[in-house]
Amino acid sequence: MELEFQQLDRRYEALRTRNPPRERRLLASLSACGQQVPIVVVRGSEAEHFVVVDGFKRVRALARLGLDTVLGTCWELSEPEALIVDRLLCGSERASALEQGWLLRDLSDRFALRADELARRFDRSVSWVSRRLGLVRDLPQLVQDGVREGRVVPHAAMKYLLPLARANAADCLALLAGLRGQRPSSRAMGRLYVSYMAGDTQTRERVVSDPLLFLRVDEERQRKPTDPCEQLLADLRGLVALAGRVRRRLEQWQGEPLGTDAHAQAGVLLSRVRREVERLSRVWPEEERDAGRAHAAGDPALAGRGARDAHDCAGAGDLARSGAHCAGGGHVSGPGAAPALSR
Repeated sequence: MELEFQQLDRRYEALRTRNPPRERRLLASLSACGQQVPIVVVRGSEAEHFVVVDGFKRVRALARLGLDTVLGTCWELSEPEALIVDRLLCGSERASALEQGWLLRDLSDRFALRADELARRFDRSVSWVSRRLGLVRDLPQLVQDGVREGRVVPHAAMKYLLPLARANAADCLALLAGLRGQRPSSRAMGRLYVSYMAGDTQTRERVVSDPLLFLRVDEERQRKPTDPCEQLLADLRGLVALAGRVRRRLEQWQGEPLGTDAHAQAGVLLSRVRREVERLSRVWPEEERDAGRAHAAGDPALAGRGARDAHDCAGAGDLARSGAHCAGGGHVSGPGAAPALSR
């Protein structure tokens, strides 16, 4: 069926997030090929009005193209049933936990569906419903608006901004304002979150006041150094950090038994790690002794050649006592020794 835009009720548009790059691709496709997939609607309370259940991106794109009508298919279902069926059938575009929370909250508030009823309808547990409703309740509305408008990655909002908001809601909002509409990746948001949680008061202020500058400085600091000594130190720091992360993961393991194959692989890998650490412990003292000789002799080129010959001399007194061999010359003796040294 062909529907005019004034017939459409888009009250559930806020339950979906926007993805600007994807919408640009859809706009180009609709401009070149026209609408291929109809939107999904149900009949509204008023005559000749239809509530949009799916297809909000297509509606926005067609409106931008200046069209007046849109192709749609009408489901003979009630609004809550249509919303639930659409979500269950949505396999190509999996909803984030935040979008699930928005839908559950709307179904609960608008249609008075209880948590156990929602769990039964979605074939989930009551705790699953409660967790997603708690996510929507605890995350600041400004952050949710940023996710809805495509300015915040949903995964970053759930994994980093939510715990930050629970720890300090004011700093979470200040961080969001400091992004100035930019859309950092989940990895970048993770760096901000880790730096904030591990930093002192001054570091936290830098993170929330200008997160974009903090990311640029941190990226510059993380670049691999070109100096061999700095490379060695950077590798050692990375090794320490990785070992600590593995240790913490093992400590936090809740005693769940690993599968036979995974347990065997982990044992082999840990044995290899032990061997490499033992090799490092054997190599490092040799490096230390070699470096000590080089600095003691004053010339790195002489490092590793062993102790000096017993006949090597350090001053004119040695030359006067015997015909000794210097490090840089031949046999010296007699009265010409001192003048030769003075030259």
